[in-house]
Amino acid sequence: MQIIKSIQNRIYELRGERVMLDRDLAALYETETKALNLAVKRNLKRFPSDFMFQLTKEEFEGLRFQIETLEKQETPLRLQNETIKNGRGQHSKYLPYAFTEQGVAMLSGILNSDKAITMNIAIMRAFVEVRRILFRQNDLKEQLKQIKERLGEHDAQLNHIYDAMENLLDEKAAQRKWDDRDRIGFKK
Repeated sequence: MQIIKSIQNRIYELRGERVMLDRDLAALYETETKALNLAVKRNLKRFPSDFMFQLTKEEFEGLRFQIETLEKQETPLRLQNETIKNGRGQHSKYLPYAFTEQGVAMLSGILNSDKAITMNIAIMRAFVEVRRILFRQNDLKEQLKQIKERLGEHDAQLNHIYDAMENLLDEKAAQRKWDDRDRIGFKK
């Protein structure tokens, strides 16, 4: 379960898609980012633009804060980042690639190590869990919307009841005034 939470923290929202970055996938598969990207480039026909795309500089800058915050929180599975930060090549000169859920599934076909297979299964489970969480949130939003609509209807109905009660009270008060008025004429 811990590994799935760790993977979920590496799933980002870009261009309306949930994606994982090449360096995160390489760390999970316990390989180098360069080796992962070379394997992908050798099989480029398997990765159309809706499976994989390269981030723009603006997208990467927007993600940088999220990634740095995540790196401070988690130290396991960050072997590459630790080695990169120790000397030359601290900053990558290439923009990362982002893989959609379908792209990650396609990676399982080109990476055949046992670690890659087990990690791919965990990643697919993480994507499913994220989808389930989003579905629950949307379901809750719909339920709240229905409750608000019902309360709105009830408010209108309660206002009608209050108006009717007020009218009855006004009629009673008017009747009491009529009964309590001083009589004119002969008194017995």
